[in-house]
Amino acid sequence: MRVLMISDVYFPRVTGVSTSIQTFARELLLKGHQVTLIAPDYGQDTRDPFEIIRIPSRYLPIDPEDRILRWRQIRGHEPRLARRQFDLVHIQTPFIAHYTGLGLAKRLGIPVVESYHTYFEEYFQHYVPFVPGRWLQRAARYFSVAQCNAVDALAVPSQAMLDVLDAYGVKTPGAVIPTGIELKQFSQGDGQRFRARWGIPANRPALVIVSRLAFEKNIAFILRVLVKVKAEVPEVLLIIAGDGPAKRDLERQVQGLGLADNVLFTGYLNRDGSLEDCYCAGAAFLFASRTETQGLVLLEAMALGVPVVSTAVMGTKEVLGDGRGSLIAEEDTGDFAAKAVRLLKEPLLRERLSREAVQHAHAWSAPVLTDRMLDLYAQVTDRGGHRTGRGAGRAAGSAL
Repeated sequence: MRVLMISDVYFPRVTGVSTSIQTFARELLLKGHQVTLIAPDYGQDTRDPFEIIRIPSRYLPIDPEDRILRWRQIRGHEPRLARRQFDLVHIQTPFIAHYTGLGLAKRLGIPVVESYHTYFEEYFQHYVPFVPGRWLQRAARYFSVAQCNAVDALAVPSQAMLDVLDAYGVKTPGAVIPTGIELKQFSQGDGQRFRARWGIPANRPALVIVSRLAFEKNIAFILRVLVKVKAEVPEVLLIIAGDGPAKRDLERQVQGLGLADNVLFTGYLNRDGSLEDCYCAGAAFLFASRTETQGLVLLEAMALGVPVVSTAVMGTKEVLGDGRGSLIAEEDTGDFAAKAVRLLKEPLLRERLSREAVQHAHAWSAPVLTDRMLDLYAQVTDRGGHRTGRGAGRAAGSAL
């Protein structure tokens, strides 16, 4: 199968979407398929085994980390793309990539799958604060319905997100296909090596966050939790790996809460062992985002045997399941802090949850979930005609 993916974001820009694209594309190649990705040019190369067509881009005003694809530049590649005889277009993001992907699919005469990665109803309010929340909510719902109903099939990372789209009025059939974990990559990490590199004493109690530093990630809540943890464990260190638009606000909050000696911001870490070592440097991995359609970092931590303390909302509820390998907390600073303190103080609990975490993560392996994506591709391409209206694909919906 020849798959043409298109996205408004990809590495070196670190996001869950970038990770998802890379994971599925690599697995598709291993299974004998061909993948071409159209993505923004950030001025840096990435080492990937699949073809990437980098498109000139410009900065996005509300978030300087992101870029806007120059769609006219994509049109220049169309003659070459037409000769490649792709089987389908897989749109990964809902901005320029969505509309360009629809146009490409129409001109190439092939069907279109779209991944719905982001819960926009809860996302926009953090970036457009001067517009009333109810207006943004309505806009996000309208935007999502219009886009989702324009494609042949949807790949959605969790049942919770699929239920949200159904409630919106989306009629396009969707399959629940989370991003899998590359278990070989997340099979070992050296927390002491990370500590030595960053000058952290070997026996200092530590907790870890790996996240884009964005407002919707709810890291400000975890900093308030840390105040209560510090009251029980004064030497605690919270390691925050990541960067993003909320970093300055978080740094100010750290100062205001008297946590300057208890928080370490590392910036982004490479997936060359550095990130894996970071996960393993703490007694627990903390997470409290309200907007995750999946929560891939939870699985990465668990695959490395790091117990999780997390709220269970949207996609994270499905990832955490019955709580094996984790302590599920309420979004309450006292409850969350109490569970984090337990993992800092109770080594036997930590060891038990660590074993459970590894076992749980293995059920989310990348090869298994890529097979699920291939089933969706096969159903879309075998339907004998792609979408010109919304009627295509109802038969596939029952199989999904």
